[in-house]
Amino acid sequence: MSATFELVVSVSPDDIDGQNHVNNTVYLRWVQEVATAHWRSLAPPADQETIGWVVLRHEIDYKTPACLGDEIVLQTWVGKASRATFERFTEIRRRDGRLLSQARTVWVPINTNTGRPARVSDEVRARFST
Repeated sequence: MSATFELVVSVSPDDIDGQNHVNNTVYLRWVQEVATAHWRSLAPPADQETIGWVVLRHEIDYKTPACLGDEIVLQTWVGKASRATFERFTEIRRRDGRLLSQARTVWVPINTNTGRPARVSDEVRARFST
């Protein structure tokens, strides 16, 4: 398992749905935001310019709702990386440690100029994957 990357966000009024808790689509947005922040924190600038990421699959389990004013800790790490895909895990917790959601996402690296699948260098793979 690679090192865990963490990002803290606060629940805003725009995140709340008709049931008065964070909407499921917001959890999906957070999964993508923390993955992007992790990539930007470790990838060399040249790779950030030439490699983009698209989602092949999201699996999200919702455990406990988040509410307005909650501080949320987003933790992500990369699992298995093959030649064509990277598996990424995300846990979403309230600041008090209560697990709100878990996600597994399969990402595909693409060439930002062509939009076609791209290979990731061994150096970048080593920074992010097991």
